[in-house]
Order: sequence, then structure tokens, then C-alpha cells
Amino acid sequence: MSGELLINVTPSETRVALIENGSLQEVHVEREARRGLVGNIYLGKIIRVLPGMQAAFVDINLGKAAFLHASDINSKLIVKEESSNHDQVPDIRNLVHEGQYIVVQVVKDPLGTKGARLTTDITVAARFLVLMPNASHAGISQRIEDPKERNRLKSIVTPYCGEDHGFIVRTAAEGAGTEELQHDAEFLRRVWTKVIERKQRKQTKDPIYQDLSLAFRILRDFVGVSLERIRIDSKLTYEQLVEFTTEFVPSLAPVIEYYPGERPIFDLFDVESEIQRSLHRKIELKSGGSLIIDQTEAMTTIDINTGAFVGHRNLEETIFNTNIEATQAIARQLRLRNLGGIIIVDFIDMNDKDHQRRVLHSLDIAMARDNVKYSISGFSALGLVEMTRKRTRESLEHILCGECEVCHGRGYVKTVETVCFEILREIVRVNRAYDADKFIVYASSSVSESLINDEYHNLAELEVFIGKQIKIQTENMYNQEQFDVVMM
Repeated sequence: MSGELLINVTPSETRVALIENGSLQEVHVEREARRGLVGNIYLGKIIRVLPGMQAAFVDINLGKAAFLHASDINSKLIVKEESSNHDQVPDIRNLVHEGQYIVVQVVKDPLGTKGARLTTDITVAARFLVLMPNASHAGISQRIEDPKERNRLKSIVTPYCGEDHGFIVRTAAEGAGTEELQHDAEFLRRVWTKVIERKQRKQTKDPIYQDLSLAFRILRDFVGVSLERIRIDSKLTYEQLVEFTTEFVPSLAPVIEYYPGERPIFDLFDVESEIQRSLHRKIELKSGGSLIIDQTEAMTTIDINTGAFVGHRNLEETIFNTNIEATQAIARQLRLRNLGGIIIVDFIDMNDKDHQRRVLHSLDIAMARDNVKYSISGFSALGLVEMTRKRTRESLEHILCGECEVCHGRGYVKTVETVCFEILREIVRVNRAYDADKFIVYASSSVSESLINDEYHNLAELEVFIGKQIKIQTENMYNQEQFDVVMM
């Protein structure tokens, strides 16, 4: 499938939009003050070892300690017992100790309250190859399926491996020549030599290796994807990308264009509006049905509703057609919102097993266009589809949005009626605890209006009950849940 990349660059932020068949499929955002950490290599210090969790916390100078599990420590140290069906991970205390300096790489950005996830199996990626300092062999991407091509690539790359490093051949290397692979191998060796030098200097304040910025990283990772055009609205970034692609990704150099138009680049293909819609909880389907997407810390849930779609034949066909349409929308929304981890999809109940099978097949085909690793477990006993999608970076919602100051993440605020009754109870409580002549209630305009009009009888009865005057004062700066009861 062919596509187009739009790259919007400002001094503080870079945004990349992938367009396929005229529709927005992916959005990548990187802010200069909060650049992604995945791929960065640090010289970290073990600050705490937790035997009960088989893990250690590592200080890599990010303010929040990063997490290193025993299974993510140099695979050469992991011992496999033949008598067991699963890997036996050595005791974390035999692998690291507090105060120890260790070279680690970030594999997952900090997400919410969780610190970054680390590994000691370092990898450094280039156009065609990935350097593995802790290996000594050549591996081939599983997506290269032709046995002859796999053998050809392995025969080329194996001589470049040494006792202290190996290589993985990326999918983009399919059809690549000897000279191109050799160029990548030499480039990665030079990069790793610099990493070793920084490690020996015990550079701990900054990364000893930092992955490419978003615009360059996207071009490197989209090698092999059919791109008709890449448009950039920054002249400086355009010139840098042309130089970068000419040296490392020559196949993309001819399709790079500078976009000088007066119309913002993200107004093309309605990208800005699509981004705004991707933050909504409800997604309308063309048939009249809808998706309800709820993202929580533990998992993401997706509920499908028929809505205004009534079908043309019978109920079973209406449900089936809605579910089929939903599979395409679900796959797109997962990519667009960059949702990962556990995902539970509540399709409309189907009694026909063949319909269930076809819906799963449709979902699998729609997800196949996603470059991120995923797995679909099928329908559970409760009729839910359980799936996972690899999560390495924060979702679009977490990048663009913050916690609501009013509801604090609940997603709801108390009704005006509820707040009014809370105020009445608070007045009774304060009156019993303290001796006051009268009370002044400071509340938002909507709550004040309700107390004066809708709740007037309740307020009057309370004044008679406590024998004191209650005055209502509007405070325009208060949100709907805020109020103060002041004694006079």
C-alpha cells in the first residue's frame, strides 16, 4: 500500500502524519523538551535490588528510577534448564549489586507513574542492519521469507560479525547489495566505538548514545514502505533530510519535497481535524454504528454499538455487517492513537460461529498493515475478543492531554444537584461544630443559580431549621465542584 508522509516542524515540536489512500493512519509527535527515550543508551547506576521482584532500579539521571528485570540482563547470563519447559532466570542478586555501573538501553518510555523499562541487550539500528554488541552471529528478520534470500544475506553479513558483536538483518535489507550492507556494518561499528569511549569516561549525566530525532527516525524505519511523497514544511529540516537520505536511504531521496505553501501542511488531508477526533471517546462509523474507546492504565476497552444502523435483511446480518465495519475502524484507531498493552474488544454478540470466524479474520487482515507487533486471542467465553499490541511509546492521548483539574481523571464531574446537597449538608455540619451568626456560601455560577432558584425551598427550610441566615455568593473562578462555606 502506497502512502505519503507529512512532516510539520517547529522549534519546539515535530509532528509526522502517515497518509494512506487519502486517510490519516498514524501520527507521531515529539516535543523537544520531552523527546522519546526508546533506543537511548545510558551508563546507569544500580540504586536498589529487589529479589522478590527479580528486578533492580537503575538511576539514569531522568529524575525517576528506571526498571531492569533479571530476564532483560545480558542474555548470555540467562541459564536454561533442560528439565524445565520454560526459561529459568538466575537470581537478580547474582547478576547485579547496588552501586554497580551498568550499560543499559531504554526499550519502553516512562508511562504514567512507571519509570522507563531497560535492557542490557544493546542494539543500535541503521538502514539495513542492527548491531548487537552482546552477540557474535548474524540473524535474519522473520519477515524475509524467501530461503534463498535469507541464505544470501546471511552469507554477506556473517563475515562482518566478530567475537564481541553480531548483526540482525532488517526487513528493509531484502534485495540489498554487498556494498550497502558493508556500509551499514562499518557505520554501526563506528557508532559503537564512540559508545565505548563515552562509557570509559563514565559519562552519566547524558546518554552515551541517543537515537535519531523523530523526522530522521521515521525515514529510517519506513524504509521498505512504498511512499509516493514526503513533504516537509521546514527548509532547514528538508535540507538535512535530503543529505541524510542521500547517504543512508537513497531510495527515499527522490520523493522528498519542501512544502512552502501558505496553508498549514497538516490542513492537507484534514489531518488536524482527524487528530482532534482521535481524542474523542466516541467514533462514528459510516453505517451509523459507533465505537466507544476507553483507555485506562490497565487496559483499553472498545465497545461496538449498532446505533442508527438498522440494516436491510435481518438482525443477525445487521450485527455481522456492523462488526465487520468496526474491525477496519478499530485497526485504524489503534494505530492512530498508538494504543498498546491489553486491548479488549466487545463486539455485538453473534450466535453464528462462521460470523465470529469471519469477523476475527477481518480484524487480523486490518491489523496486518500495522508495523507494530500484535496478537489476537479470539473470542473468550464471555464473547470478548482479547488482543495485545506492543507498547513502547506513550499513546497520542497521553502526549497531547493531561489530567483534568476538575474531575482528576474520572471523566465525570458531580452534577449541580449533587453539589447543592453537599453544600446543605456542610452547613449543617459546620453549624453543629461551631457557633456562627450567619453563613456565606461561595460557589460556581451554575451552583449558585440552582441554590437560589431550584433549591430555594430546601435552602429556606434549612435557614428555619438552624435559625440562621444563609447568603449565596457567586465565585466565577470556581469550577462546578468547588465551594466554600464561610462563618460570619
